Amino acid sequence: MILKRNDIILKPESTALVIIDIQEKILNVMSNPKAVIENTLKLIKGFKVLSLPIFLTEQYPKGLGQTANALAEELVGINPIQKLSFSCFGADKFFQRLTDNNVTQIVVCGIETHVCVQQTVLDLLANNFQVNVAADAVSSRREIDYTTALNRMSKHNVEITTTESILFELLNVCGTDEFKQVSKIVR
Repeated sequence: MILKRNDIILKPESTALVIIDIQEKILNVMSNPKAVIENTLKLIKGFKVLSLPIFLTEQYPKGLGQTANALAEELVGINPIQKLSFSCFGADKFFQRLTDNNVTQIVVCGIETHVCVQQTVLDLLANNFQVNVAADAVSSRREIDYTTALNRMSKHNVEITTTESILFELLNVCGTDEFKQVSKIVR
């Protein structure tokens, strides 16, 4: 019998982070905005340590403003993909960019869980991506919208997980320089 690891475990060579619409003007009305920022920062820093691709979207920045300042400082050099559609599917060939970068596994964080995040995640699934939502790095204005969206996505085979779980899955082993750096990030 040949033993193998589960295919849903994130692999650094095929994983990207997608940060959806964490913009200053809408962030303040979200439930737990501090946790969304803190956990998104952990994901960004961890993905940078591991040299993994990071994508960023902004929903109608003319009306909702730019990416939150606390995140923008860590995202220097990453140009936001501007969109009017709720799903990132409608944003400037975004899914094609993922495919062109050999990405098959997506880690998603952002707002709002029940609108832009959920629609993007469902479209990613329809295009054969494996999707992992960091439940502690997404939010909605109302708890019922957040909870219902996570439940719905889970029923459609989205991996609902946490920031720390994602980062340690990508590390795979301890004892490396990357492990030491990520361990400091998640503390």
